[in-house]
Amino acid sequence: MADKLIITFEEYTKIVEKLAIEIHNNYHPTVLIGIMRGAAPILDILSRILKLPIAYIVIQSYSGKGIEDQQGELMFAREISSLANDKDFKKVLLIDDLSDTGLTLNKSIEWLKSYGPTKNFIKEIKTACLWKKKSSTFEPDFCSIKLDSDPWIVQPTEHYEELSIEEIIKKSKQG
Repeated sequence: MADKLIITFEEYTKIVEKLAIEIHNNYHPTVLIGIMRGAAPILDILSRILKLPIAYIVIQSYSGKGIEDQQGELMFAREISSLANDKDFKKVLLIDDLSDTGLTLNKSIEWLKSYGPTKNFIKEIKTACLWKKKSSTFEPDFCSIKLDSDPWIVQPTEHYEELSIEEIIKKSKQG
């Protein structure tokens, strides 16, 4: 089992703010595209700071029964979800929470370049993430933290995956 890196909400927002500063100082994207689910809170914060339109792409990794910790074949949703205008897709900043192996970011760039509704508008795609693991083969254009190992990163909302709604209801009645 890999080491765990447990991130609090306060640490998380500081890491996102660091990323925002790096982007602001070095790039002027016209739209932010987040890879769901990991990029959702990052995209929310960055779009508010940088005052940019957003889009979401949904990707799921299927690795088969009993091998949940391994990355499998990537399956993309049929459409991008966005209210951005076509012209907004000129300079894309593709965002994910981390570069683990690099596969998701690489495949997402390929998918965006061939996505019918926007491919003719995209002139440039750059990438951003909060963490890059040591074994990742992908080098994001912007990255808050480059790790010298490959820990399991426990993000601030991850504990919800272990809780049922009944447990949350019970907890809310106690507090």
